Amino acid sequence: MIEKLKKLIKESDFDAVLIMSPENRFYFTGFNSSDGFLLANENDAVFVTDSRYIEAAQNTIKDCKVVLQERSATQLKNILYGLGAKTVAVEADRLTVANYTRFSGVLEGMELIADGTLDSGINEIRSIKEPQEIEKIRTAQSIAEKAFEHICNFIKEGKTEKEIQLELDYYMLSHGAEGLSFETIAVSGANGSMPHGVPSDKPVKRGELITMDYGALFEGYHSDMTRTVALGEVNDEQKLIYNTVLKAQLAAIEAIKAGVTGKAADAAARDLIKNAGFGEYFGHGTGHGVGVEIHEYPNVSPANEKPLKAGNVVTAEPGIYIPGKYGVRIEDMVFVTENGCKNLTECPKELIIL
Repeated sequence: MIEKLKKLIKESDFDAVLIMSPENRFYFTGFNSSDGFLLANENDAVFVTDSRYIEAAQNTIKDCKVVLQERSATQLKNILYGLGAKTVAVEADRLTVANYTRFSGVLEGMELIADGTLDSGINEIRSIKEPQEIEKIRTAQSIAEKAFEHICNFIKEGKTEKEIQLELDYYMLSHGAEGLSFETIAVSGANGSMPHGVPSDKPVKRGELITMDYGALFEGYHSDMTRTVALGEVNDEQKLIYNTVLKAQLAAIEAIKAGVTGKAADAAARDLIKNAGFGEYFGHGTGHGVGVEIHEYPNVSPANEKPLKAGNVVTAEPGIYIPGKYGVRIEDMVFVTENGCKNLTECPKELIIL
């Protein structure tokens, strides 16, 4: 991946980069750490980290030099001088004001560029997934799907939302996940009307909808899926809402392909929900990119007027949320192609009544 960064630098108006964020450090080096920074120009790259990680980094990172961090202000400057840097781009979206001020003082004679150009370039690079990235996402998703099959057998009347959450988490972590994509959402009944509701001690009851939004982390890559199931029985309104969300989700997936804007793909789902009379109950975007981060570029939302590209991995997750009553969300991940998209999620999504 480091060659992609060098190519970006070669084609840019800056001659070096300073990358501090853990996500971008991992993406370009394949090494995960809580500390360190990556410096590069169009020909060379240097990864600097402390004594906790130095041996592991030297054994793992193959495409750039690995240097022990000296905890001195002059080390950063000396490395950049060695790279011949005069203009150094930083991650404007991720760098704190305090660090920007500190680096400005240390890097005397160099121009720091924090106009978002580096961020945009990296977002574009990361949004086009390589085959090995897709395989890691598929594996993460497979773990999550097996967890769904397991949890459908676990859920019984009287189980609490927290118990469902913890069972999902335990299953994924004990079946190959190296971590969770995010804090698992498991909400039922009226709590389901909150898209990012927090699992509580509330027991699930017969006649309620239960929404579970969760994902597994595998070799640094995330999965993301949502399923809404019913316990015991459903009424006509619940069934109508579920089927409306399902039709909207299928419409979004049908619309997603290279060249279609995120806004247009979002509209495919949003217009269907609006025309069914539930427009006011769908507030969030239809989807987002997934990869090294659980939310990354590009978005499938009214705000994204840029076209999707072949190689993007995005979610399709419309929902309807009736305050004080219930909510429904159905979410798959899809891989964007020139002529459409491939669904990376194989779980059934017709309404399951447990």
